[in-house]
Amino acid sequence: MLLKDKVVLITGANGGLGHAVGRAFLDAGARVAGSARKIEQSEFPDPTFLPMPAEISSAAQAKALVDGVIQKCGQLDALVHLVGVFAGGKTIAETDEATLDRMFDVNFRTAFHLIQAALPVMQSRRRGTILAIGSRTAVEPVAGLGAYSASKAALVSLIGTVARESKSMGITANAILPGTMDTPTNRAAMPTSDPSHWVQPSQVAALLVHLVSDAGQQVTGAVIPVYGPEL
Repeated sequence: MLLKDKVVLITGANGGLGHAVGRAFLDAGARVAGSARKIEQSEFPDPTFLPMPAEISSAAQAKALVDGVIQKCGQLDALVHLVGVFAGGKTIAETDEATLDRMFDVNFRTAFHLIQAALPVMQSRRRGTILAIGSRTAVEPVAGLGAYSASKAALVSLIGTVARESKSMGITANAILPGTMDTPTNRAAMPTSDPSHWVQPSQVAALLVHLVSDAGQQVTGAVIPVYGPEL
């Protein structure tokens, strides 16, 4: 029970990675507030799971979600931000403005708004953990993924800034950079690829649990690669 008495807000909790992460935190003893546009109690049949259906596309919506967690759980010990969207296959010259906006709206601005909402709560208690899922392409750009890679690079920079601004307040912030993950969505999108070379969501989940636990509280400002066998 590494995380007994801790309250963890997980965004994108019922996605391909979210299921593994939510289960890992519940198994570690945390009270989990799981957020997504649509999410139900039945997706995590555990009395310590709280479904929090929410939109998080604006600062007001992000604050409403954090306020809801505080109202129902009384505290917030960790924000684990898994929400993200992918688009690729076009060069910078070919990328349209709508794609650019979507990448930054979902991959960067949602994180910015949620962190902005969560920080005052954590600062008042002088403790907390902020974790976000980036991408290997944030630090190793790939041709045809310009808008996506740039949005994830912005997320990594945001987390680094938060870590430095919060280092004297007992708040840690770290970014995880997975390679291709073995999720149903990726299997459907790449049916001819070999998923044995991909990152297992359970491995990412275990790392996130460690970083929220007391054993991970001296790790902050880190950009942690999880590339798996495809390294």
